[in-house]
Amino acid sequence: MARKKNGRNISGWLVVDKPAGMTSTAIVNKVKWALTANKAGHAGTLDPDATGVLAVALGEATKTVPYITDALKAYTFTIRFGQATNTDDAEGTIIAESEMRPTDKEIIAALRQFIGDIKQIPPQFSAIKIDGQRAYKLARKGEDVEIAPRDLYVEGLKLLARPDADHVTLELICGKGGYVRSIARDLGKILGCHGHVRDLRRIWSGPFEALDGITIEQIDTLAKTPELDEYLHPLEIGLDDLPRLACKPEQVGKLRNGNPAMVITSNLEYGDEAWVACNDEPIAIGIYKAGELHPTRVFVKHD
Repeated sequence: MARKKNGRNISGWLVVDKPAGMTSTAIVNKVKWALTANKAGHAGTLDPDATGVLAVALGEATKTVPYITDALKAYTFTIRFGQATNTDDAEGTIIAESEMRPTDKEIIAALRQFIGDIKQIPPQFSAIKIDGQRAYKLARKGEDVEIAPRDLYVEGLKLLARPDADHVTLELICGKGGYVRSIARDLGKILGCHGHVRDLRRIWSGPFEALDGITIEQIDTLAKTPELDEYLHPLEIGLDDLPRLACKPEQVGKLRNGNPAMVITSNLEYGDEAWVACNDEPIAIGIYKAGELHPTRVFVKHD
C-alpha cells in the first residue's frame, strides 16, 4: 500500500520573488512547509545567486508544470567584461583576463548573433548529465568535460544600460533550457574581451511576473495562516497557452477515469492539445480527436 502523504490537498500556484542565496529546492520546501501542502514543485530552476520569479506549483498544479517550463521567460542580467571564470558567473575562479573593452555599438552588433534558433553549450558547472554524472560534480573534481551544444530559441536580446566600461546590462527573452551564463561567456568571446554574469534576475516566466511575487519574508510572516492562501493563483493559469474546452457534467466521470469523452468545441483540429473544464472546474488535459478529448493528464478533485 502506498504511503499517504502528510499535509493539505491544496492546489494552485504561488509566485515567489526568489532572493539571492537560496536554492530553488529550498524555496519549494519553504512554500510546502508554510502552506502545509502535501505536494509541491517548481517550474524552472534558478541558480542560488539569481533572483526573481520562481513559480511553485502545489498539488494538482504540478501536472501543469511542463507548460510553464516550456513557456518563454525573460531575464535582466549584468555582464562583467574583462574576466572569464570557470563557472561563468561571479562565484567562480578567474581563468582568463583582458584589458580590451567593447563599445556599445560593438555590443549591439554582436547581440544579433544570439537571436532566433541558436546552439548553446551549457556551462561546465551545470546540472547537465555526462555519462550519468552531473557536469558540476565532474567540474568540481577538476575534470574538463565536453558538453554537447543544445538548441535554444531566443526571441530577444537587447542592451538596457552601460553603467561603465566594465559592465553591460541586458534583457533576454528565451525559451526552455537557456543558460544566461552561457550567453555572457559567448558574448565575451565574440567581443574578444571575456565576460561572466555578475547578477541575474528572472523578471517573468510564462504568465508569472516578479512584480506579483511574494517575498520569503512574507512567507515566513504568513506561514500556516489563511492569509497566505490568498496569494495562490488558480491551477489553470498554468494552461494559458492551451485552448480551453467545456464538457457537460455527465462527461466528467469518463474524463477523470482517463477515458475519451465528448467536449464542446468549434475550432480545434484533430490532434490539437487542449484542456477541458466543467462549470469552471479543471477536469483534464488531453488530445482532441473528432469531438472527443482523449485525456493525458487528469485533475483529481479533493473535498
